[in-house]
Amino acid sequence: MHEAYNIYMNALYISRPERRVPARHPAHQTAVAVGAMADAVRRALAEDRAEDDITTRWAVPDGTRAHARVVARQDGVIAGTAIPAEVYRQLGSDVVATEHVQDGDRVHTRQDLLTLAGPAREIITGERTALNFLQRMSGIATAAAAFAQAVTGLPVRILDTRKTAPGLRALDKAAVAAGGVSNHRLDLAAMVLLKENHIAAAGGVSAAIAAVRAHNTRGVAVEVEVESTAQAIEALHAEVEWIMLDNMPIEDMRYIVALRGTEGPRLEASGNITLDTVRAVAQTGVDAISVGAITHSAPAFDLSLLLTPTAPAGGGHPARSG
Repeated sequence: MHEAYNIYMNALYISRPERRVPARHPAHQTAVAVGAMADAVRRALAEDRAEDDITTRWAVPDGTRAHARVVARQDGVIAGTAIPAEVYRQLGSDVVATEHVQDGDRVHTRQDLLTLAGPAREIITGERTALNFLQRMSGIATAAAAFAQAVTGLPVRILDTRKTAPGLRALDKAAVAAGGVSNHRLDLAAMVLLKENHIAAAGGVSAAIAAVRAHNTRGVAVEVEVESTAQAIEALHAEVEWIMLDNMPIEDMRYIVALRGTEGPRLEASGNITLDTVRAVAQTGVDAISVGAITHSAPAFDLSLLLTPTAPAGGGHPARSG
């Protein structure tokens, strides 16, 4: 997988002539997410002790069947639609999950997203696990879409970061892609990214770059994080593929963009960038903007599961939960 990902990242970071708008690679992102989905669901069901759901087993009569709808309680972008089917597959039930939307679709308040049909006990037991994934991934996709929308019309790419939930990175990054934002490196082996502590430990920007080049037999792209115009100039002279301008004032970003010209390294802005500031940063002429908040601070998407018993109901009133 790393070899394929290195090919993708090198295309993203150094392809010409479309230097200013790196290409997305949704097929790769989807494949990674599918490979990780079953493991993530398995761990979530084990964490919830789904095999011993005493509340549901004791309260819901055996044999009760039901229909349920997963309904949006807000407008936004949906992601994670394949996960409910995987949840119920792993529960070993005959719950049928039908998707009415696809990852990346814009949805609206009160819209039905999925329907479920089968044993009421199993629908209820798997409910929270399915909704947790849907709420997290759709929240990320919605946040990503907002940042993408904020820079509409500008030749810049919004990127995510590695600030993801431990163990859920592939799903978080799939959600980012569903929202129309590009994935940065998947993991530490995907590319070289020299950050502040690497530079400090190596003895400076030039020393860190030289050390990496002495070992980089894989031909992966090299990116250097800089915090001042002096460091940026040093990195420009070193002719790395990518320079990250971390927490730089707008004026300094414009200055580095002008120094870089049309043929120099790609420039990425990063550091506490918000929806209120991202367009101004994009207008400096940088090639990409990385935003950690897309994954580490996205609000959960508001969803509800509405269940209606069909037979035998033992009471008959629809249950609401979410």
